[in-house]
Amino acid sequence: MAQLKSAFLPDRGVVSIVGRDAQTFLQGIVTNDMGLLATQQAIYAGLLTPQGKILFDFFVTKIEGGYILEVARSQIPALIQRLNLYKLRSNVEITDCSAEYTVTAIWDDGIDAMPKDGSVIAFLDPRLPTLGFRALLTLANDKIPAEIGADPAPREDYDAHRITLGVPEGGKDYEFGDAFPHEALFDQLNGVSFSKGCFVGQEVVSRMQHRGTARKRIVPVVADGYLPDPGSEVRAGTAAIGTLASTSGNRALALLRIDRAAEAASKGEPLLSGNTHIRIDLPDWATFKIAASAD
Repeated sequence: MAQLKSAFLPDRGVVSIVGRDAQTFLQGIVTNDMGLLATQQAIYAGLLTPQGKILFDFFVTKIEGGYILEVARSQIPALIQRLNLYKLRSNVEITDCSAEYTVTAIWDDGIDAMPKDGSVIAFLDPRLPTLGFRALLTLANDKIPAEIGADPAPREDYDAHRITLGVPEGGKDYEFGDAFPHEALFDQLNGVSFSKGCFVGQEVVSRMQHRGTARKRIVPVVADGYLPDPGSEVRAGTAAIGTLASTSGNRALALLRIDRAAEAASKGEPLLSGNTHIRIDLPDWATFKIAASAD
């Protein structure tokens, strides 16, 4: 049985959005359905360009009078600027609250171990339950991980955990402003609603969903040797088909043209990054197939 672990995530921050119009405001711009928060602790969502590419990804959870977004800390100034652009006359107040919270991941045996008395803002990761909990700790409750028996672990351990599960992270496995939601697995990890109606970039995302045109995906890969640095080219034979992303030991995530990977497999051509052979290891939660292009 695995030991419960907790890791501080210093690159994550917190933005609050409070006010009478907070739900309506967010519902009109983010990729997921705010109505889900009536029955679950948090949602995973993004804010896109009008052309459908991911500018920001974040978790949304309820607080008194509004919502909290847990987001990449480096993206907060740009996120607040973008939110204010869409705010218009909405009755909302948008604030960087990162100084008040420590974002912590808690995983392994602690899936149901977080306090449920409201003493801490915590939620089961809405992307994939086996990722564990996210907790937004304050000075008043920063001992909670120790109190529930979680051993402190380095951030690298958490990254190894999510890489093993095949879950990408914005800014590490894809560039903000350069990837579509399907490429970053939003459709696989509960990050986009296809039934809520309009949001920024919705037409492009819906078209990719209904036409099945997502040929590029982030996928987990396993190597038979040393993996080169993130950003290294992945090749099928001599043709470049993608790039390596986060790595941990002999496992990594890679952004690949999955149709080209399928064509290589059909021809018996290996996938290589540097001089290392790699193979795609799709997780059991993935609903897409590695299939060759029809054209």
